[in-house]
Amino acid sequence: MGDLANQTRWMDATAQAELVASGDVTAVELVDAAIERMDSLDGDLNALTYTWFDTAREIAASPDLPSGPFQGVPFLLKDLHSHMAGMPMSNGSAALKEANYHSTIDTTIVSRFKAAGFVICGRTNSPEMGTVPVTEPVAWGPTRNPWNTDHTPGGSSGGAAAAVASGMVPMAHASDGGGSIRIPAACSGLVGLKTSQGRISTGPHRAETGLGVDLAVSHSVRDTARLLDAVAGPGIGDSVIAPSPTMTYTEALTRDPGSLRVGILAHHPRGGTIGDDCVEAAESAGRMLESLGHSVEYAFPQILTDPNTVSRFMALWAVGAAMNVKSFSEMLGRDITSSDIELMNWVQAEFAQNMSGVDYALALAGVATYRRECLQWWADGFDILVTPTLGETPPKIGEHDNNPDRPMDPMRRAAEWIPFTPPFNTTGQPAISLPLHTAANGLPVGVQFVADYGRDDLLISLAAQLEQAFPWGHIAG
Repeated sequence: MGDLANQTRWMDATAQAELVASGDVTAVELVDAAIERMDSLDGDLNALTYTWFDTAREIAASPDLPSGPFQGVPFLLKDLHSHMAGMPMSNGSAALKEANYHSTIDTTIVSRFKAAGFVICGRTNSPEMGTVPVTEPVAWGPTRNPWNTDHTPGGSSGGAAAAVASGMVPMAHASDGGGSIRIPAACSGLVGLKTSQGRISTGPHRAETGLGVDLAVSHSVRDTARLLDAVAGPGIGDSVIAPSPTMTYTEALTRDPGSLRVGILAHHPRGGTIGDDCVEAAESAGRMLESLGHSVEYAFPQILTDPNTVSRFMALWAVGAAMNVKSFSEMLGRDITSSDIELMNWVQAEFAQNMSGVDYALALAGVATYRRECLQWWADGFDILVTPTLGETPPKIGEHDNNPDRPMDPMRRAAEWIPFTPPFNTTGQPAISLPLHTAANGLPVGVQFVADYGRDDLLISLAAQLEQAFPWGHIAG
């Protein structure tokens, strides 16, 4: 790689934007450096699906490039639900890939990425429909972890994580419906914030009452905070709107979070097995917090032990799959059949089709009760819950393959190692994964921090405090 490609490879997005703002490099030079890295690195990782490098160069060179906080910084969109007008998108689907589907609109967050000054260079790999925590779609093949290419970088934002962790781009779009920002962040040694539900508009088509939110994976807390300032806020017609913070998220970076009351959950809340490295990561984080003056104890919301948690979540997850099938049909202009969809996703969608309206309403009512009981723990005086982000270090590629005889095996395997992330999609709370630990096998281990609903600002302040006191700065390779 050339000098600029090497010099900027591990700079975060804030530092790269400063290079452009100061005139030290042009946006075109910065984008060319990222394209050089993508060409050099993606062959081993398979992080990218679509690339539009010539278009990116034209955008970077345009006098109309928005002068937002990330002007000229190269960026990638996740290949899932993130429409960009005139550009292809597959949602991880072989049928949409074959049809060469192109979007006609920008989703709200994509328009905000553009307004922030990012130069979008292409898309990153995602599992079909984003339904599993690994990135191995039939349509595009597996994305590999830059730390060890035998292992997954997680999912569903696995392509984004591999691209950032390998240094292709400093930050990339990610989304999270059951952990899909936090899981790949943990697998790949990155920062991954799942915002409060209603913090960022999911318009114009996706319901903000669902499980999913959008933001990014990054190397630094400051990038995450500055991005959140740029893209947060409701869109037209949104009905779920998170309470506004009392300061910007960038200002929250330097705010002392004060002495917080912290609970640690370092075991499986429903009796499963947690890897020793993951337990140690959470307990080590507790010691870090104590050294910073926080009050730490072993405590957590007891509702997390509820054995009905998984069935309620999966009812909503299956309905999401059925909605995706309908959406894919509309995008293709024809009915989707079982030959168009990966087996596990088809089975989930069929399960949802057999649910009654009453069944679905009961699941929603159960989720509402779960949410209130969980949030009561924060109302009773706790500020932060600490858990391992994952129950294991990143699994090997192929462990979640479709099995014709046992179609739900990929989801069963997933449930074994992601017990800690889905609950907070159910409750709508903000949660962040930080790369505070390394396993004995050399793979990164994330620690999850969960705050009360709407307190994304507190997570930013605490994460920045931890980053300053215990800087990670480690890179893949």
